[in-house]
Amino acid sequence: MNFEHLIQINDPENPLVETMTRDQLWQGLLHRVENAVPFLPGLESCTILERQADTLLRELDFGPAVIHDRVTLVDMVSVRFDIQPSEVHPGGSLMITIEEPEAGFLFLRFAYQTTLATDPNSEERAYIEYVKSAYHQSDVDCVRIIRTLAAGGKIQ
Repeated sequence: MNFEHLIQINDPENPLVETMTRDQLWQGLLHRVENAVPFLPGLESCTILERQADTLLRELDFGPAVIHDRVTLVDMVSVRFDIQPSEVHPGGSLMITIEEPEAGFLFLRFAYQTTLATDPNSEERAYIEYVKSAYHQSDVDCVRIIRTLAAGGKIQ
């Protein structure tokens, strides 16, 4: 299953939306890379196992399941999470890209690739819709946390 969506970060035409800079948005994404615990419900710990210039290997401990992922950074542009297949997870990826179609209009594009079937007649169809909804809500929460960080607040 491939699934992607956009979340608008800035809207210069709406004064009720707190404006963020590209750097603030990037720093928030880096925080998610370095300490994923506030961003992923159920995550007990996030350990960096290996660090290179633009990649990290992490261990994500969810209690009953431990997942390893490789994170690839393109400075100020994107973060890609590749989950390594294992006995507890079939693998998949998430690419988060900062988009700025016009000056001041920032968006985050979340693009998922999973091993779930995409056949619309599949028995998994209801489950797939549930997963898409959960991904979307998780991404909305991610942006909320980044906004909290940008405002200098503490994460709950």
